[in-house]
Amino acid sequence: MAEDSVNLVIFGIDSLRADHMSCYGYHRLTTPHMDEVASEGVLFENAYSPYIPTTPGYTTMLTGMDVMTHEMVSLRPKGPIGPNIRLLPEILHEKGYASACVGLDDFYRGFDKYESYEAWMTWEDAPGHKAESLNDKALPLLDALAKSKQPFFLFMRHMDPHSPYLPPPPFPRMFYEGDWKDPSKRSMEPVFAFDRFAEFFKSWMPPGVTDADYIVALYDASLAYMDVCIRHVLTRLKELDLMENTLIVITADHGETLTEHECYFDHHGLYECTIRVPLIYRYPSKLPKGKRVKGFVLQQDLTPTVLELMGFGEIPKQVRLELLGYGDFPKGLRMNGKSSIPLIKGEVASNYSEFYITECTWMRKRGWRTTEWKLIEALETDFHNKPPIELYNLIDDPEENQNLAKKEPEIVEMLKRRMIGWVEKRMNETGKPDPIMGYQLGPDLRIGSITAARDLQAVGEEEKRSEEYIHGQTYARGGY
Repeated sequence: MAEDSVNLVIFGIDSLRADHMSCYGYHRLTTPHMDEVASEGVLFENAYSPYIPTTPGYTTMLTGMDVMTHEMVSLRPKGPIGPNIRLLPEILHEKGYASACVGLDDFYRGFDKYESYEAWMTWEDAPGHKAESLNDKALPLLDALAKSKQPFFLFMRHMDPHSPYLPPPPFPRMFYEGDWKDPSKRSMEPVFAFDRFAEFFKSWMPPGVTDADYIVALYDASLAYMDVCIRHVLTRLKELDLMENTLIVITADHGETLTEHECYFDHHGLYECTIRVPLIYRYPSKLPKGKRVKGFVLQQDLTPTVLELMGFGEIPKQVRLELLGYGDFPKGLRMNGKSSIPLIKGEVASNYSEFYITECTWMRKRGWRTTEWKLIEALETDFHNKPPIELYNLIDDPEENQNLAKKEPEIVEMLKRRMIGWVEKRMNETGKPDPIMGYQLGPDLRIGSITAARDLQAVGEEEKRSEEYIHGQTYARGGY
């Protein structure tokens, strides 16, 4: 490997909400090792994954494209990512990079090697060792990549913040000392009353749990456990003398709802807890230490930012990274995302003042977020029976508890016009239909237990087209 080559390591964590990391101000010390990475690099305070859940999240992250271009709007896509769209590992392969991925499959094409690990367990299987299992695959890959004569790209998808939250001892009691079976506590009653997810919850949550705060504490404990295992990877990078010439990125495909908005312990709902994600870059030779950036960035900005940091050409601002063979980038490469380097340098305040948001797995919704307002529009009735239109003032009500849609009809109409105008503009630019309009979820979606989801992998070929099989297969292969 040439001494001046830049390696890339991305921790693309599943279901990690920024506001439960201690470097983002959380009251519990959940992520001290990732905090250290942030102290040695740049942390973005307002990074968003605008298209959720996992499939659109990771597709946006790895292509630099918005949902109107890549069309992967749902967990269950209707086809592969288009061949005319190049993913980050494909781009780096053209530049002579070796690559490996742990936790995603070859739907996200371009990696030289793919490895999977066990990330699903029931209460009877507990405790889980998700991050250790990931390390069992990632560390040998890292060693092999380091011995190669090529620069490398290693991508890791940690599943610890994704349910089931069942970390090994001593973590489960790290943030909770009470009696989680206390009969006087009843906060789990509405969780188990949501029958669409009740069987799933009961298959992994502690039997007899009455206190939802304990499940939240298990989420936080899973972060702390994962953080320790991430330290192991960072230590190995240091032992291999790779920390100074490796760009390290920490981010997530989406966040997680815990007890908010009745979307319990999952990641549906276009609320801040689900679409706001962490974003940290560490690269000592090009990035300042301990810098925090307040401007808005989106997941489609990650790939163009990474490519610029890796030295493949400084892009003129006026073309906004719509790359046409400039510098060392592959000729003909175009991206919707924008480099975040100007924000880091203080040349611009934000990459966006407003942006489009979507979800299309358990609820089919779209929305428009500005610096002050968020509009959420239901495209069909959802299984929570939420209002068809939601409007939140994010300045006065950052937790989005007060729906102002009926009180502020003019603002609703203004935001809808801007949202629809943007969608129509992007449809004209791409020549493609609006992908979210190609789905109809229906009112009867539900998920079974983890065991049932696993068993569905073994069904006969004639059953594989059933909706039940599709739901179960998705969970069994790694979830959303």
